[in-house]
Amino acid sequence: MTSTGISYERSPATLQKAENVIFEQTNSSDRSTDDFTWTEEEEKKVRRKLDRVIVPLTTFLYLLCFLDRTNIGNARIQGMGAELGLNTGVKFNWVTSIFYIVYMFVEVPSNVILKMIGPKYYLPLLVVGFGFVSMCTAFVHKFETLLVARAFLGVFEGGVMPGLAFFITCFYKRNELLFRIGIYVSAASMAGAFGGLLATGLARIPPWGIESMRIYTWRNIFFFEGLFTLLVGLGAPFLMPTCPSECWFLNERERMIATQRLVSKSGADENESVEVHHLRRAMLNITNYFCALGFFFINITVQGISLFLPTILKDLGWTATKAQLYSVPPYICACLVAIGVAFVSDKTNRRGLYLAIFTLPAIAGFAIMRWATDPDVRYGGIFLITIGAFPGGPGFLAWAANNAAGPAVRSVSTAYVVTLGTAGGILATWTYISTDAPKYPTGHTINLCGQIGVLILSVCGIAYCKWENRQRASGKRDHRLNGTEAQVKDLGYRHPEFRLMH
Repeated sequence: MTSTGISYERSPATLQKAENVIFEQTNSSDRSTDDFTWTEEEEKKVRRKLDRVIVPLTTFLYLLCFLDRTNIGNARIQGMGAELGLNTGVKFNWVTSIFYIVYMFVEVPSNVILKMIGPKYYLPLLVVGFGFVSMCTAFVHKFETLLVARAFLGVFEGGVMPGLAFFITCFYKRNELLFRIGIYVSAASMAGAFGGLLATGLARIPPWGIESMRIYTWRNIFFFEGLFTLLVGLGAPFLMPTCPSECWFLNERERMIATQRLVSKSGADENESVEVHHLRRAMLNITNYFCALGFFFINITVQGISLFLPTILKDLGWTATKAQLYSVPPYICACLVAIGVAFVSDKTNRRGLYLAIFTLPAIAGFAIMRWATDPDVRYGGIFLITIGAFPGGPGFLAWAANNAAGPAVRSVSTAYVVTLGTAGGILATWTYISTDAPKYPTGHTINLCGQIGVLILSVCGIAYCKWENRQRASGKRDHRLNGTEAQVKDLGYRHPEFRLMH
């Protein structure tokens, strides 16, 4: 039984079989579980209502998360680098690296905590935390203090991306996931666009504050962006539901439909606790490694470009203001392309194909950045890089979530994939160092190789998923059904009738 009082007991084979169907929609006008029936039109209406609240909310929260993470790149060229001595040696690389080191070790424990206590207050608490840390960064005066601030930022931000990804999976079916995750992760490119515009405006605010704590130029960026994030985090619990059965914006029947339409696709209890065997199963899922390694290579580019793009553009010979403003168009293009790719991928129920295709413009872009000399041509390469790389993050994350059932394994898998992928963020902080300026050949070469790695992993992931599905179709995984009813029900993605999405 769930909190709604509806019985979910069905035969394990029937429950698991429902999750095999990648195209969840049928020709029938009615949908049902054993004791509840609704129409396709009613389900569409419920999904549209979910889209009006869940998607904008998660997108906005992640936008703030990414904005507070990458605004250090904007602050660097607005005077922070010179004032704190970050423009020589590798101090700036250490400042950005410490964030990802802490971030990486927080993700899986954070999602376990999220699964135990629910998202309604936990995720907003993280938002309040990283908003407060960002605001306090406005008052740092030493390199060492900045290191501490960035470490604390990693503590709070580490649970946000995997937490929001799992939160979305609690409201949508497998074939609905990538478009929604794609929109929310596209907030990374939106943050890049807003970051340049906000930095330009906030840096122009005249100095203010008491004599011992003057706020000016780059300090305004941290203070006002952090303050706004903190206020949003305080208000988020009033909008964020815990699960489909508690959506405040649905009526009683709609809440029942929102809950039951997910029950009909999975034999596992959506409220199951995370146990040791769920952790082990997530880590033994081969598809997670394709996704995690792909996310690793994607993150080298996405995080590296997000942190260093203002510096790279300034080193083309442009002023700080021009570099900030010229960083906006590539991110806008990346955002539109990422959402479009996610939409098409969900409609066609394919993941790896689009991940492979969109490595090609990124590969071309880094080749241009590596060997071209004309500033305008190199700027064009930035567009190819952003539109090629930014769709990859949501693609790999959704691919992992699609092939990880049931709910407890899925919550660990999303965090696990992002954790391994975050290591790419750590490497990204060392790809562009001051001694390589202004052309940064080492950084562009590393990213070029990384995008080739994404192409190879995408193709191999497709091949593996198709091979494994053939093994299951021929009955070579049927021995897994030799167990108790509870054991069979708990098989999740290992059930012989479950089909991997490729």
